[in-house]
Amino acid sequence: MKIISTNLANPTTIIWNGKEETTGIYKTPTNSPIFIGKADVKHDEVTDRIHHGGFYKACYMFSAEQYPYWKNLYPNLEWNWGMFGENLTVSGFDETQVYLGDIYKVGEALVQISQYREPCYKLGYKFGTQTVLKQFIEHGFGGTYLSILEEGYVNFHDTFILVKRLENSISVANLFRLVHSKNKDQNLLKIVANSEAIPPKKRVLFSSYIKTI
Repeated sequence: MKIISTNLANPTTIIWNGKEETTGIYKTPTNSPIFIGKADVKHDEVTDRIHHGGFYKACYMFSAEQYPYWKNLYPNLEWNWGMFGENLTVSGFDETQVYLGDIYKVGEALVQISQYREPCYKLGYKFGTQTVLKQFIEHGFGGTYLSILEEGYVNFHDTFILVKRLENSISVANLFRLVHSKNKDQNLLKIVANSEAIPPKKRVLFSSYIKTI
């Protein structure tokens, strides 16, 4: 996997349900290194600290290979890297082959594959329709958040080098589908409920779905 764009956002004001809101989803390429810290990406707008930022959501990455699918659905949008609110647009990011808890060295940083993306109305606002949220979930490739184990600068062309993979884990793609599926696979639930790569509260949530005899 290789970074092909580093993306940051300035605060942008939108009108939602008649009220002004500030968002950081309007990210654009920086063409320069960015510093990824343990709570967020330096100089990136993170308005809603309840749902964004923090250790388990310090940085968001999305696959460049998913862009053609969405460009075909929304050809009239003004496309650039960072369109999905990601800090890192990454080529060669196959979500069926990257696993929850994977640890990678990239640039100066050491990162861990963390929790899944839950698309919200701000993505729908940016795309001009809330229908995109359902499409995003049905498509099944939501990218991933990263926890930052060692802070540092990363730049475009930096490569992700796998440092460690857990023996019993779940792919990013399967995690995304597990979250959004009605009939949740019990074996996968047990794996995720015991994974320290996602927040404790969400481990409890996944545990609540496990059926007991």
